[in-house]
Amino acid sequence: MAVQEARQGVETDARGAAHGGGCTCGDCPHGAREGHRRAVAAFLLRRDEFAAGHGLPAAVAHSAAASRQWVSDELTQSAQLVAERGRAEGEAWLAGLWRRTACTVWAGVVLLLLGQALTAIGSGWTAARTAGLAAALLLAATLTAASWYHRARGGALAPVIGEDNRLSTSRAVAAVWVLFVVYSVLVLVGRLAAASGPAERDTLISGLELARGAGMVTVLAVVCAIAVVVRRVVGVRVLGQRLQKVRAHRPRAADLLTDDSGRGTFGDIQYVAISAVALLFAAVRLARRPDQLPDLPWGLAVVMLVSAATYFAGKYADGGRPVILSVVRAREAGDLDAPIRTGEDIEIRGAGFVPPGAGTADRLSRMVVRVGAVHVHVPLVPVSGGFSNPTDNLLTVPVPVDVEPGKVEVRVVTAAGVETGAYAIDVTE
Repeated sequence: MAVQEARQGVETDARGAAHGGGCTCGDCPHGAREGHRRAVAAFLLRRDEFAAGHGLPAAVAHSAAASRQWVSDELTQSAQLVAERGRAEGEAWLAGLWRRTACTVWAGVVLLLLGQALTAIGSGWTAARTAGLAAALLLAATLTAASWYHRARGGALAPVIGEDNRLSTSRAVAAVWVLFVVYSVLVLVGRLAAASGPAERDTLISGLELARGAGMVTVLAVVCAIAVVVRRVVGVRVLGQRLQKVRAHRPRAADLLTDDSGRGTFGDIQYVAISAVALLFAAVRLARRPDQLPDLPWGLAVVMLVSAATYFAGKYADGGRPVILSVVRAREAGDLDAPIRTGEDIEIRGAGFVPPGAGTADRLSRMVVRVGAVHVHVPLVPVSGGFSNPTDNLLTVPVPVDVEPGKVEVRVVTAAGVETGAYAIDVTE
């Protein structure tokens, strides 16, 4: 078969370029991306060939049902190869992420040093600049050590990667605020260690009073609480089958602004944008007044609270259980109206059949329809650029001949493992 030939070709290329720049084996960090790219290209080519009606063997070409099932099986095998390559690429990408995060952290330290050096022209180098640089060095060293310790799970980003292998917006926002507060306190610690007189030390200690940083402390408490509560809410809704989640191959920066299907969401975008603005304001306040915690104005703090509440409400309202609205007999042009019989196709109309992020062929091929006691795998029907079956609101499957005539219940099991409620239909012989 063409899929087997493509698989053998990929394995041959891997053996011919073992662990080099063009290696395509799944366990090689240098070639995992190339192996995934080639598998995707082969799958897309095969899908478009089937969509154009090419590549069908003569043994199944005479039967529409047989050819559809053969095409679906071929695409499923090819999609499994793509999924394997995708998982290999994701693991290799995560394994190398800790180096990139460490380099990014130290690049931030270099930029801070350059900024301090440029602003020191004319005013001179101060103890506050020394304390800020020392705090940045200490924080960067800590993050680098954490990145190395969690190097197999994404380095310093491991705490903000969710259980679905995507970057969590709530955890990322909370982590950035925590790091900023830690940096601010370290700056005050450095100033306090270098203070020469009791009056200066008393001024620095008073800068840590709650009245000075009540706004920022409130924002910190809210964003941390949102990160914890959102995780709990998502977990409960998934276990209660009120939210469908599928695992991603690897985290992406776009996860902070989009949903699982890659579409931008208002709740995430406004939460990240307002948090970034508030954090920038707090950073400027710290640079102007390095002798106290940044005093975030209550107006800006309330804006952050409203943004956090909007984000949480959006997360709580997301998702929904898949539902079957109706089941009808599939009718082709020129066909007579008739009841549903075994061996014929039925159309299942509803909503939520394809969870967000499950639009790839390997996930679509995992969808199952229970017709009575028989499990029917939903066939993949390719068209140019995608699939006409299954879709999020329509499935077409044959009624198995093993189904007994009479009242039969139909249920849909999605790629996320969530099952719809039963819908009764009448099947005749």
